[in-house]
Amino acid sequence: MKRILFVASESVPFIKTGGLADVVGSLPKYFDKEKYDVRVMIPKYMCMKQEWKEKLQYKTHFYMDLNWRSQYVGVLELVHEGVTFYFIDNEYYFAGMKPYGNIYEDIEKFAFFSKAALSALPLIDFRPDIIHCHDWQTGLVPIYLDNFRYGGEYYRGIKTVMTIHNLKFQGVWDKKKVKDITGLPDYYFVPDKLEAYKDANYLKGGIVYADKVTTVSNSYAGEIQTAFYGERLDGLMRARSNSLSGIVNGIDYNEYNPETDIFIPYHYTVDSFRKDKVKNKVELQKELGLNVDPKVMMIGIVSRLTDQKGFDLIAYVMDEMCQDAVEFVVLGTGDEKYENMFRHFAWKYNGKVSANIYYSEPMSHKIYAASDAFLMPSLFEPCGLSQLMSLRYGTLPIVRETGGLKDTVEPYNEFEKTGTGFSFSNYNAHEMMATVRYAERIYYDKKRDWNKMVERAMEKDFSWNNSAKQYENLYDSL
Repeated sequence: MKRILFVASESVPFIKTGGLADVVGSLPKYFDKEKYDVRVMIPKYMCMKQEWKEKLQYKTHFYMDLNWRSQYVGVLELVHEGVTFYFIDNEYYFAGMKPYGNIYEDIEKFAFFSKAALSALPLIDFRPDIIHCHDWQTGLVPIYLDNFRYGGEYYRGIKTVMTIHNLKFQGVWDKKKVKDITGLPDYYFVPDKLEAYKDANYLKGGIVYADKVTTVSNSYAGEIQTAFYGERLDGLMRARSNSLSGIVNGIDYNEYNPETDIFIPYHYTVDSFRKDKVKNKVELQKELGLNVDPKVMMIGIVSRLTDQKGFDLIAYVMDEMCQDAVEFVVLGTGDEKYENMFRHFAWKYNGKVSANIYYSEPMSHKIYAASDAFLMPSLFEPCGLSQLMSLRYGTLPIVRETGGLKDTVEPYNEFEKTGTGFSFSNYNAHEMMATVRYAERIYYDKKRDWNKMVERAMEKDFSWNNSAKQYENLYDSL
C-alpha cells in the first residue's frame, strides 16, 4: 500500500479560489483504494464555511519554531467522501476574509504551513511515501524535507512531487526577509537552489528539490521550457526536463453531468441533446432578458476576466462580432477594464449581449448547458477546466492552441468529419474572429456536421479516472 499526502493551499469543498482546489479535492477520490492511501492536508482558514468547521475533529497540537518565533500548530481531521483531510490550525496566520492577501503576509503564512505540514506527520500516525506538493504555496515543503533529513531517520526516504498549476505565480520575496522567516540555512539561498534574480522564490526551490515535477497538460510542460511561457524559469524547466511531465486535469463527471445536473432546467444526454439542449437556451434567454430565439447561435464565456484569458482580443473585435447572428453570455469577475467592457456591450447591444459580472456556480452550469459554443482565446492556459466542462455539455469550444486547450480540443476538419471544437493558433484578434465566424457558418449551414461534433464532444472522457491512472504510474516510478 503506497501512502500519498497531498499538501496544498486550497481544496473543494472547503475553500476554493480557482482550479487548484478542484484538483486537490477531486483527484484523491479516484485512486485505486486497494493500492493507494491518498490523504490531503490544507490550512484551516477562518473564512471556511461554518458547516465545515463544525465537523472537524481535534487530532493533536504542538508548538513549532519558525526561526525565532514559536508558533502553535493545531491539527484537525475530517473524512469526506472516503478521503481523509487534515487541517493545520493557527489563528494568527489563517484569519482573514480570504485565503490569500498581501504577498508579504502570504510568504510567511505558507512558510509556516509548509514546515507545520512536515512537523505534524510523526504525530498524526501517517508517514507518507510520497508528498505531492501543489503550487508555490507548498514550494518550501521539499526544501524543509531536505533540511529535516539531517535531523533524523523519520524523514529519510520520503519522496516529493511538485505540481505546477500556473507558473505565473511563484511566491517571490526579499531574500533576507525569507531567510529570517524560514530559519533555513544560508546554504539554500543560492542561485542553483532557492534564489532567483536576487530574490527568494518558493516555487523555484520546490522545483529544484522535488523528485518529480509535473504540470497540468502535456503542451504546457513543453511551453514552459521556452522563454515566452517560462516566466523567467525556462532555463530551470529545461534543466529538469527529464523529470518533468504533463498530466491533464479532469473534471468531476458526477457534478458536471447534463443528465442529472441540479442547476439546469432541462436534462439531456448524447442521445437527446438535439431536442432538449435548446430548451435550456430558451430558458436562459428569458432569464437574462436576451432576444428569445431558439435558432440563434449562443456563445458562452465563463472566466476570470484577466489578460491571461485573451480578453484584449475580444475587446478589439467585439463590435464586429456583434453584427453577426449571435448572442453572447458572459459570467465572471476580474480586471475592471474588462468588466466595464462587457457592461458597455451589454448596454450597446441590448438583447444580444448579457454581462453577468459576478460569479455563481448555478449560473455557470446554466451557461454550459444553454450555449452552442464556448469562447476561450487564452494567451496561455496550463490546463483549463472550462473547455472540459463545455465538451461535457455538448457546447463546442472555440480556443487558442495553447497548453491544455491544445491537448483537449480537437479542431474541426470538414473534410475528414473529425473534431470536437474549433481552434486558431496565433494570438491575434482577427484570427480569433475568423474562427468564430467559421464556427457560425458550420452552425447555420452544416447543422448535421455540427451535431455530429456535439456527439463526439459529449462522448469524450475527461473524468478524473484517466488522470488518476497517470498519477499512479508516476508514483510507481518513484
